[in-house]
Amino acid sequence: MPELPEVETTRLGLLPLLEQTVYSVVVRNASLRWPIPANLPTLLQGRTLKKLTRRAKYILAHFEHDVLLLHMGMSGRLSLLATDSDTGQVPAPGKHDHLDICFSRGQVLRLRDPRRFGAVLWAGQTPETHVLLNALGLEPLEPCFTGEYLHQLLRNRKAAIKVVIMDSHLVVGVGNIYASESLFRARIHPETPARNLSRQQCETLVTEIKATLNAALIAGGSSLRDFFGADGNPGYFQQQYFVYGRARAPCRVCGNPIAMIKQGQRSTFFCMQCQHV
Repeated sequence: MPELPEVETTRLGLLPLLEQTVYSVVVRNASLRWPIPANLPTLLQGRTLKKLTRRAKYILAHFEHDVLLLHMGMSGRLSLLATDSDTGQVPAPGKHDHLDICFSRGQVLRLRDPRRFGAVLWAGQTPETHVLLNALGLEPLEPCFTGEYLHQLLRNRKAAIKVVIMDSHLVVGVGNIYASESLFRARIHPETPARNLSRQQCETLVTEIKATLNAALIAGGSSLRDFFGADGNPGYFQQQYFVYGRARAPCRVCGNPIAMIKQGQRSTFFCMQCQHV
């Protein structure tokens, strides 16, 4: 699933659509995780895109007074397509291209979602109250996400620290890849009970979460299977991984083999030498 850096990379790639007006909407398959609203073409036609923001792993498209909520699901992709100068057409849609939003300057926002776990939903004038957004935790790159905040949050939590920092009710966007990488950088074992972390460890972990996410943003995110940015280019952060996906490979710091365990049905990668419970 695309995580925060991939979603933010996609959002940035869609910025050329700002101040463009929607002239048509083509829904080929409305049966996503939540059905695309039947009246979406009517709601969007003639509206101008004013702003694109991100909340957790959701992209919010602000059309004057109302907001369209977009989510790429497990394997989806939002692409910005341009009209070919010779044919006057955008590339023909494929089997899994479920939605086109066509804009006034000949550009098209297309959703491709093979597994149909994504979302295209109308959030109206108060998106912060939408059921998918109203219970989300802090953004990890915001100044308010601090070591002190994390330390207070963890005081009574027995669950493993990796599971806790992936809980979107507490902090958003730290998915499986970046949780493993951040914990390695902070030298914290992923199975450590969250409440056992000291204040200093929390400060270090917050610093490394921010550093990991920012490094991934600079690299355009991670392209492991099918992630590509809105411009069609892959991300390259996977070339910098310390532990994720490197089971049995030598640790880049100490040379010991990287270990893999299952936590919450997700694969966790760590170094038994560098990371201690």
